[in-house]
Parts: sequence; structure tokens; C-alpha cells
Amino acid sequence: LEESTFIVEEVRALHREGNNLRDMALLYRSNAQSRVLEHALFRADVQYKVTGGLRFFERQEIKHALGYLRLAGNPDDDGAFTRVINFPPRGIGARTVEQVQALAVRDRVSLYAACENAIANRELTGRAGIAINNFLQILEGLKVSAEKITMPELIQEMLERSGLNQHYKLEKEGEDRLENLAELVSATAQFQEEYDGEEPPLTAFLAHASLESGEREAGVGDDALQLMSVHASKGLEFNAVFIVGVEEGLFPHTNSLNNLDGVEEERRLMYVAITRARNRLYITHAGQRMLYGQIQYGVVSRFVEEIPAELCKWIVLPEKAATYNHYASSGRQNQYGGGSNNYGGNHFGVRAPENQVNKEFDTSRARFETNNSPYKTGANVTHAKFGDGVVIAIEGLGDDSRVQIKFRDHGAKWLLLSLAKLTLR
Repeated sequence: LEESTFIVEEVRALHREGNNLRDMALLYRSNAQSRVLEHALFRADVQYKVTGGLRFFERQEIKHALGYLRLAGNPDDDGAFTRVINFPPRGIGARTVEQVQALAVRDRVSLYAACENAIANRELTGRAGIAINNFLQILEGLKVSAEKITMPELIQEMLERSGLNQHYKLEKEGEDRLENLAELVSATAQFQEEYDGEEPPLTAFLAHASLESGEREAGVGDDALQLMSVHASKGLEFNAVFIVGVEEGLFPHTNSLNNLDGVEEERRLMYVAITRARNRLYITHAGQRMLYGQIQYGVVSRFVEEIPAELCKWIVLPEKAATYNHYASSGRQNQYGGGSNNYGGNHFGVRAPENQVNKEFDTSRARFETNNSPYKTGANVTHAKFGDGVVIAIEGLGDDSRVQIKFRDHGAKWLLLSLAKLTLR
């Protein structure tokens, strides 16, 4: 949340200085990352446009998931019923749907009630009747669960019961859709934590989703902030660029970490992102963020460490620096920026001045704790049981720190540093 809040405030500041919103861009490695940014921009009433894709709540898989949630709260929602009755495909054809619609008109009831009546009266039989009955059982189960469990738990149950997870796992381009559905879990967790209204949280969240997916996106020709994935930004340039979520597992993406060629491709993508900026560049990461409905600790991307220190400025505000210790031992604690900024669950950053390369920076507002851990990304280590390996990821602080190591003979494993008894090679 602090990440998106900082970005929104910085965009507003740049806008007040005379910069057009259309000349600024927020770039992210995965489309699912746009959700929290969209939410912050919506709340701040900042005009934005998603380029090369759809807004989060307008994406197909999110609409399908919300359709099931609407039916969990209100089975008589005919719009939602029509959207998901045969998605994922479950053998309910167009002719069967037309028959159900005719029964609903005849009896002046909802489609859900028409299906219940048709099953009870044996007006729907055979394979179509079995498929409709199975669908009704899914909805009934979700309706019962909605009254007993949290929204994040409800969504996870819905994704399994409905078959959406399995459907997208088998889809060729399904990985991106699965990431969006996982982000929906985070969205409901965030909403539930903040919500203090009187109506049921599910009802309130669905109303919130409808509001965010309304007709508030900027139109053609409007002055609007540009949101897009790094892939979609190729060939474009902006006066100010924010590259968000530059953390191990996000950028580079987790799928690339066990493959040298994959990391190299991610590095090329980072180059593309950086070179989209004409005048001002912000590289941001969070100390912790919510992923898949759970808090996870982040480690700044190796790509940030590869930027020459003299080109960068790093500032951590004093009130956020007390729990941050990752960079103190690297000699770069006052360097990242240009603009590179650190903020998130534990940290926050400020923008660096333009045209300040190779100049002295005011770092009086920054302070850091010392991190004496010798285990860094790329370190060669030995474990008593698993043998030799290379550290490929680190997360957490203090006693909660853990490392992911790619062992020569045992593949990649996560180990708690306080228990692993590693030795450096």
C-alpha cells in the first residue's frame, strides 16, 4: 500500500510541476501487479489508462470469478448466472440455456429458481439435467461457505469448486490469468482488513469491484497516466517512468530464477523498461507485500544491484529505515534512486532530483541498520545434507530470514537461515 501511495503522490507532484499525465508511465513485469496501482489511482481520482491490456476488474478471468461470488451472495443474479453456467465448460449447451431461460420467463422466476424447479419437476433430464444439477450444487456450496469463512478463503474455495483454477492451468496462456486470480485473493484480504461497514463484506466488496470497473477510465485524447506491462511498453518513451515491484520473484519473475537463459531474458526486459524513460526514472520495491492473500517479504532485484552506483541515489526516510538492513553492508545505502526508491511494508522512498548524475546528494534524512549476513544472491554455499549450491533468492529479516538455494544434485530448496547451518565456499 505504501508503494502505491508513494507513486500516486509523486505523480501528483510531477503533475503540479507542469508535467502531463500522458507523459508518465507505470511499468510492471506482471499484469496482476496493476491491481493495487489501479486501486490507489481510483481512490486518489487520478485519470489513468491501461495500455495494451484491460483494467484489473475488466479481465475475463476476474469477471468469471466475480460472477461466482455474486451468485454465492445472491443466486438470483441472472447476469452472473448466464456468465458462468457453462464456464468452465461443463456440458451445458446453448439449447439447454435457452430452455432454462424459457422456463424462467414462463414461471416468472430467476434462472437459478427455474433450474431448481426443472430438476424437481423432471423437465431437465439426461446429461443436461445432470450437468445443471452439478452446477447448482457448486452454487449451493459457495452460498453456505460465504456465511462461514473469510472472503480470501471463499475465493480459494470457489476457484477449486468451479474448476476455474484447473481450466486456466491447462490453458496455453493461463499463467497470467492464474496470477490475476491470485491477486483477487489479495484484493479481498486487503478489503476485508480495511472494511468496517454494516453490510456483509462480500456484498460491499462486490459493490466496490463494480465501482472500480465502471466508466471512469480515461477516454481517447484525455490527459491520463499510462499503466502497462514492460512487454507492452516496447517502442514507447515517457518523460517519467516508474518501474514497480523490482524484487526477486517479481522482476526477475520467479519462473526464470532456475534457468540462466530465463534470467538473461528478464535482464533484457529490465533494459527495455529502463530505456523507456527520457528524463526521470523511478525503480521501486517493497520490503513486504501481500501476495496470494498472505504477507511475503521482498528482496530487491539483482538488476538494481547491477546499476552503477554513481548513476543512482538511494534514500530511506528515517521513520521507515529502522527495520531495513539489506543494503547497509553493500556500500550503496545512499546511492539507489535517480530515481530509485525503497518503500513498502517497512520502507519508503523519495524521488531523486533530475540531472543529478555524478553530483553530491543530500542523504541527511537516511539512516540504516547493519546487516552482517554473508549470504547474498549468487553466494556459493555448502549444506551438510544437500551438498554444494548457489543462493538464488533471500527473503525475511533477522531470525525469520530464509534462502532459496539451487543445489547441484537436489534442485532448488528453501531453508531457514537460523537452522540451515550453511558454510560459504
